Amino acid sequence: MREQDYNPLAHEDFDSPHREFARLRQECPVAHSDAFNGFWMLTRHADIRAVLEDWQEYTTTVRNVVPGSSATRRRPPLHLDPPAQTPYRRAIDRALGPKRVAGIAPVIEGHARRLMQAFVAKGGGDLVELYSSPLPAFAFANWFALDDTQTDLLWHTAKDFVKAWEAFDVTAVERTSQVIYDLAAALIAARRVAPLDAERDPVSSLLAARDEDGGPLDDEMLLGCVRQILVVGLVAPPVFLGSVAVHFARDPALQAQLRADLSLIPAATEEMLRLYTPYRGFARTSRSGVVLHGREIAPGEPIALAYTSANRDAAVFEDPDEFRLGRRNINEHLAFGRGPHRCAGMAMARVILQAGVREMLANTREIALAGEVRMSGMPEVGPVYVPLAVS
Repeated sequence: MREQDYNPLAHEDFDSPHREFARLRQECPVAHSDAFNGFWMLTRHADIRAVLEDWQEYTTTVRNVVPGSSATRRRPPLHLDPPAQTPYRRAIDRALGPKRVAGIAPVIEGHARRLMQAFVAKGGGDLVELYSSPLPAFAFANWFALDDTQTDLLWHTAKDFVKAWEAFDVTAVERTSQVIYDLAAALIAARRVAPLDAERDPVSSLLAARDEDGGPLDDEMLLGCVRQILVVGLVAPPVFLGSVAVHFARDPALQAQLRADLSLIPAATEEMLRLYTPYRGFARTSRSGVVLHGREIAPGEPIALAYTSANRDAAVFEDPDEFRLGRRNINEHLAFGRGPHRCAGMAMARVILQAGVREMLANTREIALAGEVRMSGMPEVGPVYVPLAVS
C-alpha cells in the first residue's frame, strides 16, 4: 500500500488549500492520494507546465479530470488530442473571434450591473447564488442564442451539476449531465434546420466544420462537444468571483483603490486569477510511464494538475501569496492552462470575470463577510457559498 500524501476529502477553509499546496510543493511535489480510486497530483509550476505542453506523452484521452464520472461520454475538444481535436477547436475559436467577444462584452457588463444592483438592493446575501453563478449563465445564453426557458434550464441545471460534483453524488451527476446533453441535442437539431452565423454561434460553427477527411463532424462527438462547452464555462467563474469577494472583504484598502480607478480592474483580475485559480483537478495520463521526482507513475494512472498550486510557486512568482497589482511576470500564470488544451474560451472568460469584478466594486461602497464561507470539493478549489453584507 502506498502512503497517502494528499487527502482531497479533508475539511477545507478559505486558506487551508493554499497552505497544503505550499507544503506539497516543498516536501512532496508529486503526491499520491487514495481518494477517487487513486491518483497522483503535481503541485510545482515547472512540472505542470511541462505536462500541459507535452501532449504527445501526457494524453487527455484517458483521464482528463479527477474525480471522474461514469457520465463522461467523449466530449471534444477536451477528450481528444491533436490532430483529432483540431476541427472542434477551430470551430469554437471561430465563434469566439475578437469581433464576437467585443460584441458580447456590453451584454455581459449589462447583466453584471443588473445582478449586482439587485444584490446591493437586498443588502447582500450569498454572492455565488445571486451574482457569480447567474452571470456566466447569462453570458453563455447570449453566446448560444438561448431563449429564456433554455437559459433558465441551463443555469439551474449547471448549478445542480456543480453541487452534485461537490457532494461526489454520481447519480446526480449523471442525471444533471443528461439534462445538459438533451439541451445540446435540441440546439443541434434547431441549428440544422435554421443555422445561425458561424462566426457568432458555436453550434452553427461546429455544424459547418469538417473533419480531417473533409466530412462533417461525427454526430456523437458533436453532441459531446456542445454539451462540454455549454457547461464548462459555468463552473469556474462562480468559484473565482467568490474568492475575489472574500479577498476584497479582507482588504478594504484594495476595494477603495480599485473603486477610485476602475481602469485597474483588468490587471487586478489577472492577479486574482493567479492567486485564486479555481482548478486542481484537470488531469492527464502518461502513455509510456514516467518517473518524476523519484516517483514512478505507471501508464494510464491519473495525474491531477494543481493549477492553483502552480500559480503560487515561489520559484516563479515572488512573494506568491501576496496580491501585487501589475506583477511583472503575470503572464506566467497557468489559470487557463497551456498547450493545445489551453482554454478556448479565455477571451470571453476574461470579459465575464473583469465585468464581474468591476460591477462588484462600482455598485458598492463596502463589501464585508457576513458569515463563514463554504468551500468546493475537487476538481475545483474555492468557495461555493459566500455570505456578504454590502452597501
